[in-house]
Amino acid sequence: MGSGQVTSSEPFDFQGKHITVAGLGVSGVPAAKVLHGLGAIVTVVNDGADERARAQAAELEALGITVRLGDGDTLPEGSELIVTAPGWKPDKPLFAAAGQAGVPVWGDVELAWRLRGPDAAPWLAVTGTNGKTTTVQMLASILKAAGLRTAAVGNIGVSLLDAVLGEERYDVLAVELSSYQLHWAPSLRAHSAAVLNLAPDHLDWHGSMEAYAADKGRIYEGNRIACVYNAADKATEELVREADVEEGCRAVGFTLGTPAPSQLGVVEGILVDRAFVENRQKNAQELAEVADVNPPAPHNIANALAAAALARAYGVPAKAVRDGLRAFTPDAHRIAHVADVDGVAYVDDSKATNTHAAEASLAAYEPIVWIAGGLAKGAVFDELVAKSAQRLRGAVLIGADRALIREALARHAPEVPVVDLDRTDTGAMLQAVQEARRLAQPGDTVLLAPACASMDMFTNYNKRGDAFAEAVRELGAGT
Repeated sequence: MGSGQVTSSEPFDFQGKHITVAGLGVSGVPAAKVLHGLGAIVTVVNDGADERARAQAAELEALGITVRLGDGDTLPEGSELIVTAPGWKPDKPLFAAAGQAGVPVWGDVELAWRLRGPDAAPWLAVTGTNGKTTTVQMLASILKAAGLRTAAVGNIGVSLLDAVLGEERYDVLAVELSSYQLHWAPSLRAHSAAVLNLAPDHLDWHGSMEAYAADKGRIYEGNRIACVYNAADKATEELVREADVEEGCRAVGFTLGTPAPSQLGVVEGILVDRAFVENRQKNAQELAEVADVNPPAPHNIANALAAAALARAYGVPAKAVRDGLRAFTPDAHRIAHVADVDGVAYVDDSKATNTHAAEASLAAYEPIVWIAGGLAKGAVFDELVAKSAQRLRGAVLIGADRALIREALARHAPEVPVVDLDRTDTGAMLQAVQEARRLAQPGDTVLLAPACASMDMFTNYNKRGDAFAEAVRELGAGT
């Protein structure tokens, strides 16, 4: 890890400044209102001009904010700062023009960071390809169990602008950050931060795996106490090595095995800490039992260890880690046990929308009848299938890109029976569950872990998971 004192960003006087907000939507509208309230002269630019955009524009124009619909590429004359929605790609002409004009570009996270007061709550920050939301929610639960005023904010729950500017005072914030948000947050300096894992994702936005990893790694810049990394994912450790942190900040690993000094890990069913203890060469602190993690699937235990590491970096006692993990309830559609029917468990992990998430889900069970498929978003499935082949009793494939998974199964698991469902209507999931039941034997798990996005057949992954759960309930009612 690099070292050297990292100073926070200089205060920014918004009064009378010409500021362009790029994009309406969930971050753009509140950003425009906040900046207008600070005395800035705000112009909002937006690519689209649909009914929702026109309604949002009317709301802002009533406050005296200028809105340009249907032109998100041209830099408004006199712009001194751009505040962008996180989803706007870095290669947009607007940002090229800003670069040529020397105009800085911030995201909503950067804006929130700059607007914090002098006594603002420190941020414990989490990023990674998968597991961010669960880890941040676990962290918030642990911090609350320690009696701290906190909230899960950022890419989930409360917006960072609301958390920073609202009337409620926090002791510490549990912050989920996406690679998009980190890209546009140059001066963010967390108290401590974690990168949970790295796998190819959003490469169309970032342009390359290297650029994606570099944006994730920004979360470690200027950390004060701990840079938390995944000992099983060397890329995360490499990001820690490259980070420029404050003097005395430590690298802290988490592992599903026995922890080395400066790591958290698992020993005989116990989550233990060998990082935040006296004499870590010889001592370890018991934090919780694996059974305290809900559900106790391997990747979820890793999430719990990462959350515990950040909480311990903030000084939380061991008892609060245990109590917080026990109190935590995961969001729907994340390895959620739906029901047992005829001795077969049915598990909904509709949130597994990419191969990395599906691999973690498949590693939690065996034998498995796997329901998979949807929109592949450019993914390839050979590695996933090769790693999981021994666990598969059968596979039921749905969705637009199911042929890609079928071909990977033919290459790497030719003995596994496959049902290929060529239908996308609302009854497709019921048929998939019925086919899975036919393939399953008592003691098996029927696992919905699609490894694909849902939008070819469903509004979102929640609707897909709901359809699965409803189909399972129909099975149970018919037994």
